[in-house]
Amino acid sequence: MANIKAKNKVKKIKHNPPSPRLRRARKEKTKLPEKLVKYLTAAGINHKLLEHRTVYTAIDAAATMKRKLNEIAKSLLVTADKDYFIVILPADQNLDFKKLNAFLSKEFGKKIKVVKIPGEKIMEEVFKIRAGTLSAFGRMHNLPVVMDKTLTKAKKAVFSSGSFNHSVEMAVKDFIKLENALLGSFGVKKKFKLPKIKIVPVKVKNRRKKKSKK
Repeated sequence: MANIKAKNKVKKIKHNPPSPRLRRARKEKTKLPEKLVKYLTAAGINHKLLEHRTVYTAIDAAATMKRKLNEIAKSLLVTADKDYFIVILPADQNLDFKKLNAFLSKEFGKKIKVVKIPGEKIMEEVFKIRAGTLSAFGRMHNLPVVMDKTLTKAKKAVFSSGSFNHSVEMAVKDFIKLENALLGSFGVKKKFKLPKIKIVPVKVKNRRKKKSKK
C-alpha cells in the first residue's frame, strides 16, 4: 500500500470548466494509444481491440457496439482527499460516493474526508492526457483501480482504452489480475425515467340532427 500512496500524491489544482480548445478536441477522431498496445502485448493477456464511431459515454458505447449496459465498464477518475483512483462500474450503475468513502477508508485504514470527481482540466495538467481520455488501465497512469463487484457477473467486459474511437474487450477476471483491482460494493442501479407524454383529450362535437319542423 505504501508504494500506491506515494504515487498518488499529486499537486492540487483548481477545478475549472473545460476550455473551448478542449471542447473542440473532443470532436476529433482519436487514435488508439501506442502505450496501451505495448502494455497489453507485454502483459500477454487475451484481449480484443475494438474500433467504433466516436463515443463520449459508456451508454453511447453500449448502443454503438450493441452490448448490454452491464457488459460495458465505466471508468471514473476519483479523488479521495489528496489521492487519485480509477473507479470501474458497470454502465447501468451510478457511483455512491458515501459507499466508496467507507470502502476506501476501511481498505487503507484511515478516515477519508472527501470523495469526489475532479474537473476535466486535471486530465491535461496532472496526467498529461486529453480531457476524457483516461483509460481503465490504472497501472499505465500509476493509479490504483477499484472495481464494483457486480461487474464480475459478466465473463467479459468492454473497457475504455484512452481513445474516443477504440475500446478493449477482455475477460473481467484477467482485468482484475492485470490491474490488481480492489473489489468493493459502491454502485447503485441507475433509474431510467421514461419521457412523460402529455395526453390531450380530444373534444368530440356532439352533432345531433335537428328535428325538422312540420
